[in-house]
Amino acid sequence: MKLAGKTALITGGGSGMGRATAILFAREGASVAVVDINEASAAQTVQRITAEGGRAFAFRADVSRGEDTEAMVAATVRNFGPPDVLFNNAGIEGEGGFLAQLSEEAFDRVIAVNLRGVWLGMKHALPHMIRNGGGSIINTASIAGLVAIRGSAAYCAAKAGVIALTRVGAAEYGRYNIRVNCICPGAIDTPMVERLHASGGMNQQQTARLSVLGRVGNAEEIARTALFLASDDASFATGAPFIIDGGWTVT
Repeated sequence: MKLAGKTALITGGGSGMGRATAILFAREGASVAVVDINEASAAQTVQRITAEGGRAFAFRADVSRGEDTEAMVAATVRNFGPPDVLFNNAGIEGEGGFLAQLSEEAFDRVIAVNLRGVWLGMKHALPHMIRNGGGSIINTASIAGLVAIRGSAAYCAAKAGVIALTRVGAAEYGRYNIRVNCICPGAIDTPMVERLHASGGMNQQQTARLSVLGRVGNAEEIARTALFLASDDASFATGAPFIIDGGWTVT
């Protein structure tokens, strides 16, 4: 097992890519802290893990709040020991609209969750990783951090910031044997994309055509990427955005 004896902390673990990753990490031997703003959803993920004989606990946190992120790390240390792996995956799509149409509140909320939340997770986990002799941090960015998506200014800005934060983290903490990478998903079959379809912004066929493979990705494909980055298989990978988009950005 690739993560035997490791402790993993996953935010946004109540659904989608976070849930798939939590389940896979547990199957690979990790003890998993499943964090979500929806505690019931986090508990459902934990039930899936424990039903298979894995170890996990659920914790409610709003990652945009410093006291919450500090508490989630403390709870992880209390239950399973210092985190060897941090997957900063929690995020929101936020309110759509062109730049001049966005309210300040809508813009600030997306930045608070999608960018500040990643920084806060790193801020509070890093001291434990340093004392523990190393670790792997994986941040969920997006192809929206690499290309312009009209009507998604705040989301694009936040995800571009996550890529930059990842690179800075890698540069600053490599000497402590801490690797920091990010995943840039394209269109993935998750509740977030389902909400996009439900809103009429884009239908499933249009989303599938964005990929040169002619389909959307699935959460398990992102989970397998996260497993690679969390494990010793990626021991020389740091500071890199891993683009998992079915070829969206090559067209």
